[in-house]
Amino acid sequence: MTGPHALKPFLLAFPGPLRDRLVAAVLSGEKVATTGLLVEYEVENEELPEAGERSALIDSDGREVAVVEITEVQVLPLGEADLRLALDEGEGFLSVAQWREAHERFWHGDEMREGLGDPSFVVDDSTMVVVERFRVVEALRLDG
Repeated sequence: MTGPHALKPFLLAFPGPLRDRLVAAVLSGEKVATTGLLVEYEVENEELPEAGERSALIDSDGREVAVVEITEVQVLPLGEADLRLALDEGEGFLSVAQWREAHERFWHGDEMREGLGDPSFVVDDSTMVVVERFRVVEALRLDG
């Protein structure tokens, strides 16, 4: 999908085992939502996605593996995350507490803190998050 109609990348986590699991969950249809930090968009000077926007899902090897379409975008305080979101993330969470613990571990990790330029970054109930709901429009064939 290079060229004038190239899609922007849809990146989940950082390259490695977590991204691999998340990409597999998207491709299987289990993962239909993801949650990021609003501050990430601000630090990267990136606009929020919009419903109807299409992106290329990228695996840990940098390959485009699917086209996803955003179906809904919500910006809300972390404390308002609910069970529907935890379940829609497709990672096996059975409660909001499980979902939150896993996300806090990720957001408080060295890679995220480095990316944000804040080695002591922490989230709390008032931290604004961006919830993207999406659907796979097309799985792309991988050769090799």
